[in-house]
Amino acid sequence: MKPTTSALAVILAVFLAVPAAIWAGKATAQQPAMSEDLAWKLLELGRVIDVPKTAALYAPMQQKEPYQGVKTERDVKYGPADRNLLDVFTPENNSSARPVLIFIHGGGFVAGNKRNPGSPFYDNIMLWAVKSGFVGVNATYRLAPQFVWPAGAEDLASVVQWVTEKIGERGGDPAKIFLMGQSAGAVHVANYVSHPELHKVKGGGLAGAIMVSGIYDLTASPVGDAEITYFGSDPSHYAERSSLRGLLETKIPLMATAAELDPPRFVEQYELLKQATCKRASGCARTFMLPQHSHISEVYAINTSDTRLTDEIAEFVKTGK
Repeated sequence: MKPTTSALAVILAVFLAVPAAIWAGKATAQQPAMSEDLAWKLLELGRVIDVPKTAALYAPMQQKEPYQGVKTERDVKYGPADRNLLDVFTPENNSSARPVLIFIHGGGFVAGNKRNPGSPFYDNIMLWAVKSGFVGVNATYRLAPQFVWPAGAEDLASVVQWVTEKIGERGGDPAKIFLMGQSAGAVHVANYVSHPELHKVKGGGLAGAIMVSGIYDLTASPVGDAEITYFGSDPSHYAERSSLRGLLETKIPLMATAAELDPPRFVEQYELLKQATCKRASGCARTFMLPQHSHISEVYAINTSDTRLTDEIAEFVKTGK
């Protein structure tokens, strides 16, 4: 049932009344991380995945090409498939030994791309990466239904291998590679990390893995059409094709986030992973619930004045936990 306007007003009032300190990041009572108007619009959209309407809110906040001080290398081949392509973002005045941030987009396993002409997304993540001391790598991958499990994780293995071998000549440090994915991209990241038999680099080649609004246990709740398309319709395979068990066993440092306005299943999966990792001998993964944001706005807001997610990422990279 859709909330009434009056109900939304009450929810928003509570939403915005919470002291800014608990929102984390750089928000203050004088300068909130998100304007009241934007928070209202996201809340009105609700717990849905609405790319066009969210893009319309955030595109005006983002930089447009050409990007000053940044070099872009587009559509570099990292494997034989047509979609085995990546973009590399480096500072114009190249410096060496920068950590590397690889970003993997979402799209429900059947859609999505690293970049669409005329759109600032997901260049915005790469621009933040360069500004924050990284070399940025933005990759795409093969899609279902033509390519099913474990095609996504296999492609990520090839991306990590390419970065390990080639990023040094572009100023990156192959010993400091961080792999970040959102939505279906987070699922692919989790599957790559949790299935070492797919790795092409010893130990997985990562200094850390960042999963933003992913699905980690296919057996925990009914699967949707998108997951059936990619993982198959036979539930007997879901446990082995899930990432949860492998994420509990890996030595790769983990960070997991979800958005407060995510569809409920993503929040449930985030809580499941959070609680499970805290039972490990190595301790809890770094986890963070992003206030006020939706499934799409969480990444479309990167490289704006709202730094709550990127502050957490920067701290994770700095501390390794």
